[in-house]
Amino acid sequence: MSATTELRNLGGRGSTAKRQNKVAFWFLLPWFLGLFAITLGPMVASLVLSFTDYNLLQPAEFNGLENFSRMLGDARLHQSLGVTFTYVLVSVPVQLGLALGLAIVLDRGVRGLAFYRSMFYLPSLLGASVAIAVLWRMVFGADGLFNDGLALFGVEGRGWISEPETALGTLITLNVWTFGSPMVIFLAGLRQIPRMYYEAASVDGASRWRQFVSVTLPLLTPIIFFNLVLQIIHAFQSFTQAFIVSGGTGGPADSTLFYTLYLYQRGFGNFDMGYASALAWLLLLIVGAFTAVNFWASKYWVFYND
Repeated sequence: MSATTELRNLGGRGSTAKRQNKVAFWFLLPWFLGLFAITLGPMVASLVLSFTDYNLLQPAEFNGLENFSRMLGDARLHQSLGVTFTYVLVSVPVQLGLALGLAIVLDRGVRGLAFYRSMFYLPSLLGASVAIAVLWRMVFGADGLFNDGLALFGVEGRGWISEPETALGTLITLNVWTFGSPMVIFLAGLRQIPRMYYEAASVDGASRWRQFVSVTLPLLTPIIFFNLVLQIIHAFQSFTQAFIVSGGTGGPADSTLFYTLYLYQRGFGNFDMGYASALAWLLLLIVGAFTAVNFWASKYWVFYND
C-alpha cells in the first residue's frame, strides 16, 4: 500500500471520528443543559446567597459570614440536628439489618421468590410519597389502626404521632419499612458468592452461623458498604414524611423537626433565603463528612476479592 493511500485512509478515519463525536455531542447536549441549568447553576447561586441577607422580595445584601455565625446560637437548628442524627443513626442500621436478614431467607430458595421480591421492594418505591405519609399519620393516630390492633390484646394505645416521646419513632419505623431497595441489592450480592466456599466450610464442620460470619459477611462487605453510604445519604435528605406527619411544623415539641424541614421553614416560611442557603451548604458538608468517614473506615472492614 502506497504512502498516499495510507494517508487517505487515515484522513477518512479521522473524518468519521469527528462526525461520531459531533453526533455524540448532540445526544449529550440535553444532559449538559440539565447539568448546568438544574444542578450546577442553582448550587452556585445558593453558595452566593449563603453570604447574603435575602428575603425573596428585596435585592440580596452581602453580609459575609453572618449566616454561618447565626447557626451557633440557633436552638432550633441544634434541635433539628439532634433529631436528624437520631433518625439516621437508628433507622439506617435497623433497616439494613432487616434487609440483609430477609435477603438471606429469600436466597435459600423460597417458592415464589419473584413475588416476594416484588412485594418487599414496593415500599421502597412508595415510602417517600405523600400518600404513604398520610396513611402513616392515620395508622399511628390516636384512633388509628395500630391502636385498634393493640386493643385486640387489651393494650391501651396512645397518640403515637402526637406525643414527643414516640413521634420520631413512627418516622424511624416508616424508614425501616422501606427496606426493599437494599434487600434486592443484598440478594444480588448473595447470589454472586460461589457455593464452593460454603461447601468447603461444611466439610470443615462449620455451622450455619460460622458460615455466615466467616464466609457470607466478609464477601458481602462491599455490598454492605454500598448500601450503607446510599441509605445514610437518603436518610439525611428525608423531608416528606416529617412534613406530612407533623403538618409542616416538626412537632410535637420539635420532636420530628428534620434538618431539611427546618431548612424549608427558614427559606419558604420565614423567607430567610440567605440563611436557608447557608443551612443547605452545612447539610452538604455534614453528608460529605459522613461519606468521607465511611470511605476512610472501609479499608478496615470491607473485603474485596482482588
